[in-house]
Amino acid sequence: MKNLFAILFLIPLSVFSQESPDIKFDKYQDNQTNVIYADNNESCPISVEYEYSGENVLSSQANKSVIVVPANAKKFIISKIDAENITKGFKFSYNVFYVFGDINAKPSNPEEAYWLPYAVGTSQSIYQGYNGNFSHQDAYALDFSHKLGTEIFAARKGKVVITKSDSDQACFTKDCAKYNNKIIILHDDGTFAEYVHLKKNGVIVKINDEVKQGQLIGYSGNTGWSKGPHLHFSVFSNKIDGERNYYKTKFKVKDSTEPIYLQEKKRYTRDYE
Repeated sequence: MKNLFAILFLIPLSVFSQESPDIKFDKYQDNQTNVIYADNNESCPISVEYEYSGENVLSSQANKSVIVVPANAKKFIISKIDAENITKGFKFSYNVFYVFGDINAKPSNPEEAYWLPYAVGTSQSIYQGYNGNFSHQDAYALDFSHKLGTEIFAARKGKVVITKSDSDQACFTKDCAKYNNKIIILHDDGTFAEYVHLKKNGVIVKINDEVKQGQLIGYSGNTGWSKGPHLHFSVFSNKIDGERNYYKTKFKVKDSTEPIYLQEKKRYTRDYE
């Protein structure tokens, strides 16, 4: 029997992170079965689209199946490959496309009350709101008018899964997105929150930290794709093609008995903790 593996890994482009997920793929043989597996070295799930082709192939996963590999999973089976006709040899190749998170995730509670990501007793304006003209086209994202070095607090509890704080560069074009200093937090419903444009060395949490709502996590800056100091905030889940599903979020604010959607050019005060 002939076993021919032509392995190609393709990673989709994603605004979520200029870093590639740390996931490794390999195979081993179990009797005559070829087992493809993944080692997920990230602290969050990774969604993998599995695509294969060949001759005389029997795959345990259908072509273009999406498999969610749990956080920190080792030797997680992606697919098992056998010859459809065991009297003949077979040829087989596969590709994998992958993104951070569970692509099936969505908010479990659309009425979730987020906290304003700044200190009690302070106020901030929304510099750019949902579907803004500069960089929020087709995106439910908010830019808070934080000055350089403003304290940033977690809007919702979760686990820190990505940090970057080594950049001191910025420019007005998307080419500079790779210089975004950031914190990305995984919520218990599988959605992510990102806090972007932090100052150099302005992250005070670590990957795998469990943070509470209202906990100090970093300091605002002017890094990456940015016109000036501010805090970019959004809640999203990834699609397998590297695009995103963005979600509107309601915030608890002074002078409102119910959480509300924040509006561009309006100013909001945090009076709770």
